Amino acid sequence: MKRKLDPTLVSSYDYELPSSAIAKYPANPPDSAKLLVYERETQKITHAIFRDLPQFLPKDVALVFNDTKVIKARIFGKKESGGKIELLLNRPVADKRFSVFIKGRVKKGTKLFFDEELEAQVVELLLDGSRIVIFYKDGKVLTFEELLPILEKIGHVPLPPYIDRADSKEDEIFYQPLFAQKPGAVAAPTASLHFTKELLAKLQKEHPFFSVTLHVGAGTFKPVESEKITEHSMHSEYYEIPPATCAMLDSKQPILAVGTTVTRTIEYYARTKRCFGECDLFLHPKNPPIRVNHLLTNFHLPKSTLIMLVASFIGLEKTLELYEIAIKEKYRFFSYGDAMLII
Repeated sequence: MKRKLDPTLVSSYDYELPSSAIAKYPANPPDSAKLLVYERETQKITHAIFRDLPQFLPKDVALVFNDTKVIKARIFGKKESGGKIELLLNRPVADKRFSVFIKGRVKKGTKLFFDEELEAQVVELLLDGSRIVIFYKDGKVLTFEELLPILEKIGHVPLPPYIDRADSKEDEIFYQPLFAQKPGAVAAPTASLHFTKELLAKLQKEHPFFSVTLHVGAGTFKPVESEKITEHSMHSEYYEIPPATCAMLDSKQPILAVGTTVTRTIEYYARTKRCFGECDLFLHPKNPPIRVNHLLTNFHLPKSTLIMLVASFIGLEKTLELYEIAIKEKYRFFSYGDAMLII
């Protein structure tokens, strides 16, 4: 019996995924990943390879990329007691303070010690499980810019939990978009991971490129905790949109958003006309896009805000149908997985 779907309920976005479908390693080369193409007007589905992307794009479409750069946000250290801890940097907050997630029990005032003489002190415990810390070195409180080179030395690539393995040197290359420029993300904008220099050069001959910056936070993995999606409190992430991109967004230029982060940034701008700030937009079938025309994205976790974003373009039933087809056709899922193009 076919289950009854309600696009306002989290449970309707569930699907069964065999563990073997979760990509633990990237496609190599990145543009050898599979690409499922869905044409909304004709309902046509095509199975292709990512490097075939240019042949499916409308001729007049502009491509918008997220130029955030993934930092080595995961560090391992110990407490004064000697107990081991793992810290995942989430984002800077005000006054040289940082939002982090810590594996290992800590309380307010706990001091943490890392390699390169880096120290941290827990100054606040928040209800969402995150912690606010201050980082020190040689007795000096560090800014984000001062912390970055230390993280580059001692930190690890913050692979998502479902990849379920230690990071490697290869991840420093493959879990970073080619066009990454501005450090700040703790998760990759994964639709961007499929591009190669050759493919970008080919696309740029036919399409204008634009950028936005949205620093992807750990909140991207936050589950939807209320059964009605309209009651979910969306996490916020810092974004910036350069003047040239804002001007293009104010025109009638058709847009391909490369990824969900780009989509949310553009759609937040379309609603607020703010070129920088905090983006907490939640797109779903009851709050569909008003500016983005086409979407390039990966395959996302069941019941996540990301699969709900996909459904905001094509509806819940079609989303689940395409996911079912992708599973049957042995597509690889999640961050290092294959891609889908909605045109």
